[in-house]
Amino acid sequence: MRTRILAVGERMPSWVAEGFGEYARRLSRTMPLELTEIRPGARGRGRDVQRAILGEGEAVLAALSPDTHAVALDGRGKPWSSEQLATQLEAWRMNGRDLAFLIGGPDGHAPEVMQRADQCWSLGALTLPHMLVRLVLAEQLYRAAMIVEGHPYHRA
Repeated sequence: MRTRILAVGERMPSWVAEGFGEYARRLSRTMPLELTEIRPGARGRGRDVQRAILGEGEAVLAALSPDTHAVALDGRGKPWSSEQLATQLEAWRMNGRDLAFLIGGPDGHAPEVMQRADQCWSLGALTLPHMLVRLVLAEQLYRAAMIVEGHPYHRA
């Protein structure tokens, strides 16, 4: 099972890149994690935000193969505890399909991305910077993998 994060946004701050890299390294044995950055659409004075969102959505969909199980991260999604994520991880592994987590741009996902998503997951009620979502996602995937393996990393 190939696991990817498709994230709108580029150039993570070094501390985010280092943290993400640490969890990706830890996951490399059980669940190799690949990050694909999608260039954000142009925003600012005189720019059409909807056009930026739609362009980002087209790029996300182009990077997503048709048979991949897609999980969109969105504040309106279903929140999962770490244990529930571990259960999801086991189900995804049994499914045998590649897996992609979709992180939208500053204005969220295009409607077409939400329609394509097989599941929609919320990291909670907090609004997080999109760069930080990558790090939180990588840590939670590592935690879920450790729960599945019975490793003491997760002490709840």
